Amino acid sequence: MSILTVRDLAIDRGGKRVVKDLSFTLASGQITALLGPNGAGKSSLVLALAGAIPIAAGTVEIDGKPLTGKSPEAIRAAGVAAVPEGHRVLNGLNVDDNLKAAGFQLSARGAAEAVEEVYTIFPELAERKQQRAGTLSGGQQQMLSLGQGLVAQPKFILADEMSLGLAPLIVKRLMDVLSRLAQHGTGILLIEQFTALALKNAQAAHVMSRGRFSFSGTPANLQQQPDILHRAYLG
Repeated sequence: MSILTVRDLAIDRGGKRVVKDLSFTLASGQITALLGPNGAGKSSLVLALAGAIPIAAGTVEIDGKPLTGKSPEAIRAAGVAAVPEGHRVLNGLNVDDNLKAAGFQLSARGAAEAVEEVYTIFPELAERKQQRAGTLSGGQQQMLSLGQGLVAQPKFILADEMSLGLAPLIVKRLMDVLSRLAQHGTGILLIEQFTALALKNAQAAHVMSRGRFSFSGTPANLQQQPDILHRAYLG
């Protein structure tokens, strides 16, 4: 079992502290929902954990091994894969090359096997191997974005607003994939606009407001206290 540990994390953006003294853990095999309004600091948290923006203070570790200050490539190699908001893919490359690019740290054989595993999970992508990623539908691009994360064979996935702008059927499909990944041992941080959907699939939950957690506990406890979410979203 692996543990991602965050202690006293602070993040600055644009001269403003957007995340303040956060401490929490992510466990392998568990989905942790992170809820809160736009501007709460959720996406900044994902980018910082992935090494894409600097951490102002605090530490991040996997199983006691420090990740703080490491490059995005080193963090990915250590087992953390971010799936950023907005299904970001390499628009000019085809589906196959997008996935192969995500496996650059693996051996040739390992990368090929990882790509084939993604095609097994998302047969829609297998049918479009030679199609330019920029011409895929929004749902297919999100599958590809998640697939890029999976190619790295991560211990933890940081999934930021995967359902944004997608049809309910696609959202259900993506959530089913995340649930299966968790069942096979992957730890998942799920940032999701649909709170009921997130809480239904999660085993732990945090509510974030103005850069801090206003709740940490089980989804059941949060559902019994609807005023917590109401205050977070409406102030």
